[in-house]
Amino acid sequence: MNAILPLDKKLTVETEVDYRHLDLTSIVKGASNVITPLGPLNTFAARNPWVGLEEQPFEQVARKFKDLHDLDLYPTHSAFQQALNQGEIHLNFLQNRLKQWLDSETLNLDRKVAERFCLAALTQPAKTVSTAKVKKLANKLRAYRPEMSEKHSVKTYSQQLEQIHNNTLNKELDHQIIKWCKLFLDESQAVWSMPNRENGFYQAWRSLVHHDTSLSREVRKILKNLPQEADQALKSGLLALDVPYSQLQDYLEAHLLALPGWAGTMLWRSLQSSSEHSLLTDYLAVRISMEWAFIHPYLPISEQKIEEKDQIEPLIASWIDWGGMSIHAWSQLSPKEIKVRLTLAARFDQITRERLWLEAWEKTYEDHVKTLLTTTPLPSVEETAPLAQFVFCIDVRSEPFRRKLEQAGRFETFGTAGFFGLPIETHELDHHVHHSLPVMFKPKYKVQETSSEGELNKYTQQQQVSNSFRFTFKTMKHNLLSSLFLPEISSPWLSMQMVTRSFIPREAGHAFRKISQTLIRKPTTELSLEHKRAPENELPVGFTDEEKVSFTKQALNMMGLTERFAPLVVICGHSSHSTNNPYASALDCGACGGASSGFNARVLATLCNLPKVRKALAHEGISIPEETVFAAAEHITSLDELRWLYIPALSTAAKVAYDTVNTELPKVSQAASSERITHLPNVGNRRKNKRNEVQTLTEDWSEVRPEWGLARNATFIIGDRRLTRDCDLEGRVFLHNYNWQKDETGSILENIIMGPVTVAQWINLQYYASTVAPHYYGSGNKATQTITSGIGVMQGNASDLLSGLPWQSVMKSDDEFYHAPLRLLVVIHAPRESIQRLLKQHPAFQQKVQNGWIHLASLSPEGEWQSWA
Repeated sequence: MNAILPLDKKLTVETEVDYRHLDLTSIVKGASNVITPLGPLNTFAARNPWVGLEEQPFEQVARKFKDLHDLDLYPTHSAFQQALNQGEIHLNFLQNRLKQWLDSETLNLDRKVAERFCLAALTQPAKTVSTAKVKKLANKLRAYRPEMSEKHSVKTYSQQLEQIHNNTLNKELDHQIIKWCKLFLDESQAVWSMPNRENGFYQAWRSLVHHDTSLSREVRKILKNLPQEADQALKSGLLALDVPYSQLQDYLEAHLLALPGWAGTMLWRSLQSSSEHSLLTDYLAVRISMEWAFIHPYLPISEQKIEEKDQIEPLIASWIDWGGMSIHAWSQLSPKEIKVRLTLAARFDQITRERLWLEAWEKTYEDHVKTLLTTTPLPSVEETAPLAQFVFCIDVRSEPFRRKLEQAGRFETFGTAGFFGLPIETHELDHHVHHSLPVMFKPKYKVQETSSEGELNKYTQQQQVSNSFRFTFKTMKHNLLSSLFLPEISSPWLSMQMVTRSFIPREAGHAFRKISQTLIRKPTTELSLEHKRAPENELPVGFTDEEKVSFTKQALNMMGLTERFAPLVVICGHSSHSTNNPYASALDCGACGGASSGFNARVLATLCNLPKVRKALAHEGISIPEETVFAAAEHITSLDELRWLYIPALSTAAKVAYDTVNTELPKVSQAASSERITHLPNVGNRRKNKRNEVQTLTEDWSEVRPEWGLARNATFIIGDRRLTRDCDLEGRVFLHNYNWQKDETGSILENIIMGPVTVAQWINLQYYASTVAPHYYGSGNKATQTITSGIGVMQGNASDLLSGLPWQSVMKSDDEFYHAPLRLLVVIHAPRESIQRLLKQHPAFQQKVQNGWIHLASLSPEGEWQSWA
């Protein structure tokens, strides 16, 4: 086990005993909570970066990251000032939060003095810099240093050396890990694959690293004698570094947080396949082994404590700035008065101030939502039956389109989770296979597109011809000789594409799409919904009769559509369209890994039209009229369009509704585009025809912002659509239909909270993290991104694998925020008793609320608003 330990290494008996009984698997698993699994870019899904830390208060996690990486998890002062100037923060809420904070503290200081100091600290920038007089005073007041209660995070030895000696060993360690991760994880770019990849990351690295001439001879010599197995190498490395047993998990956490993108990708891979279940242990074994090889000449590292007077200097300076105290005034204070002033300044630190600002911002927005929902009485159920009903995904981009659609005629809309509760894996006719559900769940069934044998053979041949051209081009590009004359062969076609896509992108996109559809004509298809047994370890095809009824009933209950059916009911999936966009999958769906939900919409609509299903539903209290027909469409958010996917035989009444819908849809699209495009910077006034403008944005391969996506998402409202139908919610709200009167047991509300609300919270915190810490949790400027190894993006060729959203997805400009980094507000329209039951039955959700990861409010049937946190 001690293969890399030096001969003179002395270990205490306690350390050897502790390490002998070390449960490395549990410690690695515990450490992995600080990162989140990161899948490939083409299946990008928004993830909560702190999902494993929600048992801790948000502020506590913020302090941990500030201490460990100097990373701010709260918005910057400039963001708060921008929000204040735009009226998004009301100062009365900030003052209320300050009073609550002062009430919770025992300060032994005159309240008015404390309030003046804190209010000035909140609203005025610091000016005083440390001077000789401040340093001298700090030296005199060393005895009055306030107690610091917060626990400091454990840093890696390479990070400590960087601070102490100002060397580059930590940067060199990161550089080496990035290099080896790129080689191992490559999916498409490298012509030659890394040898021994099939044996795992540690084994592949171990077999090659001692040949790496970028490392010194001494380092290569050490790394040549590593243990055979990754877990033994990790234990050995930790022993060699003499990491205290009590700090093992903290130490591994620090290493994972050094490159959370690459580590997160290893974690994701380890969760996908049992053959790679130990990949994160491999990663840590490589990193710890290399750290030991780099820094062993510097060991042991003596802790350099910050001098007490250096801790006191900023506290004195803050009283000069915000308390109006001169240097001379300190000499007039008693020891007790000095102590309480320093204690107040220490407790009212930057993180505390930022916390109060953010809470004031969030409370201002909550008050805005409260006003919208409570000033207008809930309208009664309309007597006039709707002509058509549309079921949309809860995605915030659906709200403006739904509003315009409802204003266009006798149309009613519903909101529900966009995969419609169908845990399926889709197999499309072009052999494209993907999971059609949020990434937090696993599919249980597969549904295939089918066609007649003749049509299928013809379609397959067309695809093979197209694929052969792509394969030939790639092969020639990677071949030394053929790559020399490839430009001469391909330049006419590629030059035409470049010119047309650059100067007339809308027309070019339309033309190339027409050419593609001419060359490859997809035939009419059906869905394999009938149950078929599958071989072992494969998903069954289709559903049993009982499952068809169960999934249909569940979907209708979740969307709140169980009576008053219109002649035409349209199940609307959603997707997006853009060109040359690495983050295209992030626009398709914020939760489903870039999978459009149009396929799910078609499956559900088909199930709802089955006579057997309708007959069974009638016995369970859901009677669908014979004239009612379900169709499927797709809401393309970047185009503000609704495209039909599945239109079965229509009844007379459904045909009237269908014709009316088609007449109104162009007007709805125009109105939705006109509203949405004004929010895009430098776009809204370029053209008079907004429809042409949005089409140009989606086809322009230089466009960094084809749409805003889910930026500015802030609220999740669970209630009847009548509650919000007359409100302009500005495309910031997830809308899920819910009727508490039809949910006696609370099971529907529980499912909404555990499923859609959790998904929305992940989306919300992904946008939040990409805004407040763009260099760490975002992915930088789209224009300078490098697609790496076919799996993700980097900035340059030696950065972390970037896990979040691009700068252009959250910012209007370099200096102006577009996304408001607010934690999600969940509003439930239900009696108080329903909320109490929910919190009691789901302690994990209650913990999120209590720890500040999510906010909860309710609106009672009587119109009473209540905040639950």
